[in-house]
Amino acid sequence: MAWTAAGIVVLGGAGAGYMYFKLNGNLKSVDIDQALGTDRPKKADNGSENILVLGSDTRAGGNKKLGGGTDDGSARSDTAMIVHIYKGHKKASVVSIPRDTLIDRPACTDTQGNEHPAAQNAMFNSAYSTGGAACAVKTVESITDLRMDHYLEVDFAGFQKLIDDLGGVEITTTKSIDDPDSHLNLKAGTHTLDGEQALGLVRTRHGVGDGSDLGRIQLQQAFIKALVNQIKDVGVFSNPKKLLDLAETATKTVTTDSDLGSVNKLASFASGLKGISPSNMHMVTMPVAYDPADPNRVLLQKKKADQIWKALEDDKPIPKSATEGSATGEAKGVVSSS
Repeated sequence: MAWTAAGIVVLGGAGAGYMYFKLNGNLKSVDIDQALGTDRPKKADNGSENILVLGSDTRAGGNKKLGGGTDDGSARSDTAMIVHIYKGHKKASVVSIPRDTLIDRPACTDTQGNEHPAAQNAMFNSAYSTGGAACAVKTVESITDLRMDHYLEVDFAGFQKLIDDLGGVEITTTKSIDDPDSHLNLKAGTHTLDGEQALGLVRTRHGVGDGSDLGRIQLQQAFIKALVNQIKDVGVFSNPKKLLDLAETATKTVTTDSDLGSVNKLASFASGLKGISPSNMHMVTMPVAYDPADPNRVLLQKKKADQIWKALEDDKPIPKSATEGSATGEAKGVVSSS
């Protein structure tokens, strides 16, 4: 969801004077390059870009009760996606990384200079809770051997307000969804979700599919396509107040790497994404299998995953064989764009 939020920021990119400085002052950024140094995969030289997108589930302050959260003071990456923008910026592949994947987390240094030791059989989302953005990027790069050119993060409270400022997002559900944990109850049919309902949807797992995080990922992927459609169709260009409200919320919502840490830079980057329609977004989940020792955890299917990383490295489409036979979550088709 965060990279779509970044796309909204471009709507305010033409602003000047007071509004520019106001929006610029809202942005938060982290210096990933300084934290990680030079021990990283090489940058691609084929015109493509990789962006790591995280949805943070910080459970404090404004996020305390959103989507069933509790104030335990922790912060984890509830949503993680690698967005690969192909040369020409007309197509994208999005690879969701299940947060419950057991991985070998590399040693890393966070943006405050604190060192964190490596860990084996750690949950993927522990990388963020251990060392923040820098350790999350380091972990993804160690799994994929791909350079993450940019980093975008959005939090719960900002996401909810962003959807409300947008006027809601229309989706169609083919089945009823009832998940007390995410506070979402939807009958089968077409709905315009407000911010609270949208947040509930992207956090729902027990009301659909096999009840796993993989099913939730399929809901998230469907919602992103609906959100992109909504942004293109909502008519914000002809509504200056809505445009500025969205830009204000988006710049408060998004944390970026330092290379995108100004309105001008973020607007320029987002402008390059405007040509990517939902039909040109290929969305997959990193190939995994359920852990026989714990059905709440999943294990990376490395040979299949390597097909994905190789395709992205070469700026090629992800082959179908890379995801065939992997665990899915069984929630595909439950939600679609209206």
